[in-house]
Amino acid sequence: MSTSVAPAWPSSPVLVLGAGPVGQTTALLLARHGVPTVVLDRRPQRDRAGSKAICQQRDVLDVWESVGAGRRIADEGVTWTTARTFHRDIELFAHTFAEPGRPAFPPFVNLSQARTEQILDERIADEALVDLRWGHDVVGVEQTADGVAVTLDGGGRVAGSFLVVCAGARGDALRGLLGVTFEGTSFDDRFLICDVRADLPGWATERRFHFDPAANPGRQVLVHPCPDSTFRIDWQVPAGYDLDAETASGALDARIRAVIGDVDHEVVWSSVYRFHSRVVDRMRCGRVLLAGDAAHLVSPFGARGLNSGVADAENAAWKIAWVGRGWAPEELLESYHAERHAAARENVAVTTATMDFLVPRDAERARARAEVLAAAATDPAARARVDSGRLAEPFWYVDSALTTADARRPFAGRPARGEVPPAGPGVLVPDAPVHSPAGPGRLRALARDGFLLITGPLADADAVAAAAAGAPGPVRVLALAELDGRTGTGARDGDGDGDGDGDGDGGGPTVTAALAARPDEVWLLRPDAHVAAVLAAPSRDDVAAALARATARGTTAPPPRTRTRTSNGPEEGHDGVLQASR
Repeated sequence: MSTSVAPAWPSSPVLVLGAGPVGQTTALLLARHGVPTVVLDRRPQRDRAGSKAICQQRDVLDVWESVGAGRRIADEGVTWTTARTFHRDIELFAHTFAEPGRPAFPPFVNLSQARTEQILDERIADEALVDLRWGHDVVGVEQTADGVAVTLDGGGRVAGSFLVVCAGARGDALRGLLGVTFEGTSFDDRFLICDVRADLPGWATERRFHFDPAANPGRQVLVHPCPDSTFRIDWQVPAGYDLDAETASGALDARIRAVIGDVDHEVVWSSVYRFHSRVVDRMRCGRVLLAGDAAHLVSPFGARGLNSGVADAENAAWKIAWVGRGWAPEELLESYHAERHAAARENVAVTTATMDFLVPRDAERARARAEVLAAAATDPAARARVDSGRLAEPFWYVDSALTTADARRPFAGRPARGEVPPAGPGVLVPDAPVHSPAGPGRLRALARDGFLLITGPLADADAVAAAAAGAPGPVRVLALAELDGRTGTGARDGDGDGDGDGDGDGGGPTVTAALAARPDEVWLLRPDAHVAAVLAAPSRDDVAAALARATARGTTAPPPRTRTRTSNGPEEGHDGVLQASR
């Protein structure tokens, strides 16, 4: 899947610490940009137990498809498009999800983390640029001006150009020795997970959330469908909950039957977890970037953990590729912190609000929640105040220093649940089918090959081409008419079916329609498919300035903080000790 536009990587491989989904994705995306990686994991082999993170969001499937795995994950998973919320025995509301453009994937697909990792491992096995090494426990890191080197437990060193830490939640030693804090909250209530295999007709296409059900009075139950007639059930349980005791007494079986009914079933896996809401204060320390659970932890309600980690991976990968090849200055790495830290704080805010509703902090708030839930059965205004988790969505880089604002397309703020903002600067571009003379394709797939400039029929194509030719790195220019399969520059239907969509089937949008693009506009898309700029009748200098800004060549970022720490050795239960120096 590596692209042919990039020359050979000019320096040592990028090191990736951790072979979970975020580390796997980071390595595969770097390979797609022609960058070799060495992935180090302290475990002796892959752990395939349990469902763990199961809910994969549409835009994450798009990212995985760019490395050859998204379609397999989607096809094996269970598709659901509706989220239902209940209070006791009454359904309060159901949300369906918007589909801007014509997406390649459904809004959400449920597949166990173990199977997702296996599919990504199979892609890694076919990728010559990824070297995955198990049983390599990193206990030290040294940084220089142009590289990093990690020390392994038991001796040995591995040199690299950059390091992406995807070591998961158990990274306290790494974070501490980098000098980053990990402020936030740990919740007292636990959550019991059971993967239950059973025949439950009608349950396979919906996510169901129950407030105060008879099966768990005073607390919550969440049910997600999974492949192979398996259902992931989460119960909120008190802090002193004992899974072993409940299993031995038969109370667990009764708990499960209270949810699914008196049917034959098999408990495939069960676990109890305590969750946290935390984010590091820095996601970049020199040539070290932190991603996924190593950088942020959120409650599971909203499926924002793994999904946001994959977004970290994509943001990090293209920026490392551009900086490492000299196409962008080091300030582009600082934009990784700025953009993904803002995304992490957004996720913490959203999931913390959910937890405040699920687990009221005092009697007064509990009474207020009870009143909202009681009223929501008949009052639409009360329904809007019920929070069972705002489901994962991409972060919008509208305030990023890399984004060129457009007064004609202002960002109106966070949309309603299940909706997406209109296309514009900072927003992940809506996907749409492409019908160019080169053959059919997808808009986001084209965007992820480098920077992409899309020109309207009234834009100055020569000025755009001249600006693209003067920019470092891969920059392509395509006309809207070409993407829509039109033979001319007008707005007429390009397929003869009379619907104006250009797809030949009488339905579905063109790229022009998906963007709501105006004839004089030029759209600049980043390698992570986010819109960097929408320029109205731009000159060559306007386009060049937007390209420079999108690669941090036109911005000034504060210098990264660098800490120096040492340690006598690894602490039990952590991923290792990081000795950072510059």
